[in-house]
Amino acid sequence: MTQRPRLVCAGVRYAALMLAMLSTAVVVALAAAGEKPALIVEGANPPVRISRAAVLTPADGPPVILFAAVNQTDTAVDTFTVMAFVFKADGTSKARQTAPARRTLEARETKYSTVVLDGGPVDASDIIVIGVNQAQLAGTTEWWRAELRAAAEAAVPVKKH
Repeated sequence: MTQRPRLVCAGVRYAALMLAMLSTAVVVALAAAGEKPALIVEGANPPVRISRAAVLTPADGPPVILFAAVNQTDTAVDTFTVMAFVFKADGTSKARQTAPARRTLEARETKYSTVVLDGGPVDASDIIVIGVNQAQLAGTTEWWRAELRAAAEAAVPVKKH
């Protein structure tokens, strides 16, 4: 019996241990950041939809939206873009931000991505709304598009003074 298999085995155990420790550190950091759900809106018959979205607010830096995008078609999506809206607690529109385009979402695939809300200050009481505003299926030149502002405004509960 040679020592080589033991070294490989020890290396695999070490890598697995380091991965577990890193995963734990990331979970602790995200939990410390503070998380609240974002509201999700969509246009008619979207090829891509947001299935889950949470706003993470770190101690330093701007809030980040972590979202899951799902391809609802049997065809790959070449490109899609996401739009986020920020509303004051009373329902007043505060900001709109379009995220850089996301690439390649295979048929029925789910991918996770983020949007950094760095377009202006976001207060803890602000309401965040997110949705896919355009998508292009692979191999086509046509785009699916949706105007999300009205849906975002309708999704925000208005507080009366």
